[in-house]
Formats: sequence, structure tokens, C-alpha cells
Amino acid sequence: MRIFDPHIHMTSRTTDDYEAMYAAGVRAVTEPAFWLGQPRSSAASFYDYFDALVGWERFRAAQFGIRHHCTIALNPKEANDPRCAEVLDALPRYLAKDGVVAVGEVGFDSMTDDEEKAFVRQLDLAGEHDLPVLVHTPHRDKVEGTRRTLELVAASGLPPERVLVDHLNEVTVDMVAGSGCWLGFSIYPDTKMDERRMVRILADHGLDRMIVNSAADWGRSDPLKTAKTGQAMRGAGFSEDDVDRVLWRNPVAFYGQSGRLLLDPVDIDQTATFEGNSVLRGQRPA
Repeated sequence: MRIFDPHIHMTSRTTDDYEAMYAAGVRAVTEPAFWLGQPRSSAASFYDYFDALVGWERFRAAQFGIRHHCTIALNPKEANDPRCAEVLDALPRYLAKDGVVAVGEVGFDSMTDDEEKAFVRQLDLAGEHDLPVLVHTPHRDKVEGTRRTLELVAASGLPPERVLVDHLNEVTVDMVAGSGCWLGFSIYPDTKMDERRMVRILADHGLDRMIVNSAADWGRSDPLKTAKTGQAMRGAGFSEDDVDRVLWRNPVAFYGQSGRLLLDPVDIDQTATFEGNSVLRGQRPA
């Protein structure tokens, strides 16, 4: 089983997690920029965080044989904090960097006007930088949040196949399936989706544009949920090709639209030094 986890917050995970993920078949990840668990006190803290995503975390993942990519954005929750507003003006210099494969996470948290303004602006930035978009749907009032998300995506003029609408469940899958956007599902120990429910959705709706992720972060989560979903698919009678499509080829197809994926095997012997944003010796800084 080869796995591309398309949404996982490795900044919050340990090196033991990287080792376990590699052993389970994970060879590539995408790490979206997100809320760190407490309010940032200034925009400057975002820039340090973004620098770590495009530099240090790529290097750290490579030490364990895993290709690391990221998405960059002002996340929905912090779009409500006026101290963070200037981050929107700094995004273009990060969206131009190697390893940045989408704008994200953008979307809604509490469905405020400020969140919507930041969402619309970042959809525009995605078009300007020819990047796909990773959209966070709210954990509260998910149906209305997903409905409004699809309205704004349609109004943006972005092709729906360049938009991944994440954190879906049984009550939102149909509306996103009909939109032409990609469908993202986060598999969690207690909340969101689990493997059994995910397999049922795949059986009912097919594999087209389906994206499965662990969304593992600093909360109770599991970076092996992608592998466990693959095992559940096998147990339900899905073929090895089906598993490969959902866990590898689908995320590659979506993020491949950026033109920036690196999926060749990592030469772990070449990851001994870290210089600026370089990941491997001889590779130019991002």
C-alpha cells in the first residue's frame, strides 16, 4: 500500500509518527497551514510558521523517507483577528515558493463576514498564482457552511476541479459531489469520520474525486488513519487498485495541478544537512 496523506499537520507530530507512517506506506504528505491552538499575537508569527513549513518540515520529513508539501493561507479561525489581517498581503511571496501546492486552508469556521472576505480574497489569489485551493468547512452548521462555500467557489470563476472541499460527511457529500469539486474526508478517532463510515461513502458514491486524509494535529488524532482506511477498504471487498486510487492517485491528481509535486523516492543519505530552505544537498533553496 502506498499512501499520500493529503492533509496532515506534521508540525504537531513527532519523529516517531514519521517512522510509523513510513512503515505503514506513507511516502508523501501535504501539510496545510492552520491554527496553532492559541491566538497568534502578531502577523510576524505567521511568517516564522510559513518559513518552517516550506523549509524545516520538508527537511524533517525527508529524513524519514517522506516527501513533504504544504498549503499556505490565513486560516478561517484567525481571519477574525484584526492583528492577522496583514498576512493576506504577505501571502503572494509564499505562494510562489517550491513545495507550496495549494492555497489553504481557507473557508469558514464561525461563518463571519471577516471569514468570508478572507476566503474570497484567497480564492482570487489562487487564480492569480494558478494554484488549487484546499477549503475547510466549519465544524458547526456544516450544511450551511458547505452551501455558502460552494456559492463562493462558483462566483470566483475557479474551475471546480481545482478546489478540494474538506471535512465532509454524510450530510454534505451529495452537494459537493454535484458541484464538480473534489471531496475531502478527515478520518478521526472520535469525531468527523471513521473508517467504517468512509468505506460506506465510497461504496455508495464511487471513487471519483474522493480524497481521504488523517488531518492529524495536536488534538486526539491518528496519523495512521489513512492506512487504516485502506485496510477497511480491503476488508469491504475493494481491490488493491481501488485502494491505490483513493490513497495515492487521487491526491496526486489534485495537488499535481500545482505543477510542484515531488514524488520520487527520497535519498535518506542525502538529508544530513539543513541549509536555509534546502531539503536535500544540491537542491536549490525554496
